[in-house]
Amino acid sequence: NIYLKDKINKGYYKSREKEQDENIIKVSADVDSKSDNIYYTTSITNRLVFNPPDPVRSIPKRAELQFTRNTTILNNPSNYRCCITRLSIPSSAIPLFLFPKDEAHYTVTLSFDPGLTPADIIQETVNIVNGKVPVLMNVAEQSTKGAIAAAQKAEKDGASGLMMLPPMRYKAGDRETVAYFKAVANNTSLPIMVYNNPVDYKIEVTLDMFEELVVCPNIKAVKESTRDISNVTRIKNRFGDRLKIMTGVDTVALESMLMGADGWIAGLVCAFPKETVAIYELQKVGRIQEAIEIYRWFLPLLELDINPKLVQNIKLAEVATGIGTENVRAPRLPLFGKEREKVLGIIERGLQTRPTLPLY
Repeated sequence: NIYLKDKINKGYYKSREKEQDENIIKVSADVDSKSDNIYYTTSITNRLVFNPPDPVRSIPKRAELQFTRNTTILNNPSNYRCCITRLSIPSSAIPLFLFPKDEAHYTVTLSFDPGLTPADIIQETVNIVNGKVPVLMNVAEQSTKGAIAAAQKAEKDGASGLMMLPPMRYKAGDRETVAYFKAVANNTSLPIMVYNNPVDYKIEVTLDMFEELVVCPNIKAVKESTRDISNVTRIKNRFGDRLKIMTGVDTVALESMLMGADGWIAGLVCAFPKETVAIYELQKVGRIQEAIEIYRWFLPLLELDINPKLVQNIKLAEVATGIGTENVRAPRLPLFGKEREKVLGIIERGLQTRPTLPLY
C-alpha cells in the first residue's frame, strides 16, 4: 500500500493508480501544474517510476529512480534531499522519503509483507504460551485506518488484548487523539490499555480525555508513564476502579504501586525477572521494607530503562544474566566504546551485589 499524505492540503495527489510487476512499480497521480514537487518511493523492487499525467508543465513527464539498499541516484539530485530508513517490522522493508530541497510537504509510507508478519508473530506466540498467560499486541500506527486493521487482525489471530499508543509521527490534538482511540475501540472487542507516555511520544492523554474514552467499555486500563507519581492518585480519585493502572516507568514503579497502581509493565524484568516479581509480590502483601531494600539495589539498573538506548541497555543486561542476546533490529546497533563500558559497569556492579531474595 502506498499512502500519500498532503500536509498542506493543496490536493496535489487526488488519485493514484498502482501497477506492479516483478521489477517496477508505476504510480500515476494528479499533480498541481504550478508545483515542482515530485516524490519517489519504493518497496523491495528494483526501480520505481512516477508518470505524472498530462497536462503537466512544470515537472518532467517521466523521472526514474535507481537505487541500492544503501544509496540513491536521482536524475536531478541537486533539486532533492533524501534519506533511507527501515521499518522495524519486517526488517527487510525499506521506505524511502524524498522531499523538495526547501520544503517537506509530504510523507510517504509503505507497508509490505515480504516475510515474517505481525500476524505470524501473534499466532506463534499464542501457540507457544498455550493459554498460560494473555498475549497482548502493541498497536503503534500513524493512521486510524491502520490502527483499526492492526487491532482486528490481532483479534483474529488470537491476541487477548491490545496496548495502544496515540497516533504516531503526527502530534494529534486532544480531540483527534480521543477520536483515534474511540475508533479502534469501536471496531474490536478486545480489551484496550491506553499507553500514556507524553515524555517519549509527546501526546498526553489527560484525565478529561479519559473521561471521554471510558464510555467505550473495552477501554480497560492505562499504562501510566507520565513519570508523575501523583497521576496514579488523580486517576483513582477521578475513575475509582474503572481503569486499571499499570505503572510503565521502572524508576517510579514501586512508588506508583504503593500509591495504588495495579501492576508494573517493566523493562529490566527481561534481564532480572525474579527481582522484579519479588518487588511486586512483596509490596502487594505489605512487606514494604523488604521490597524497598531490593528496589534500592535495583535502581541503578532500572535507570537503564529511562534512556533513548533502553533497548540496547536491556539487551546487554540480558547477556550478562544469561537470558538473551545483544541482537537488535536496525537502525539500532549494539552499544559500543565508552558508552558500552559505562553500561557494563552498572550491570557488573549490580551482579556483584545482587541480593538474596526472601521467600514470599
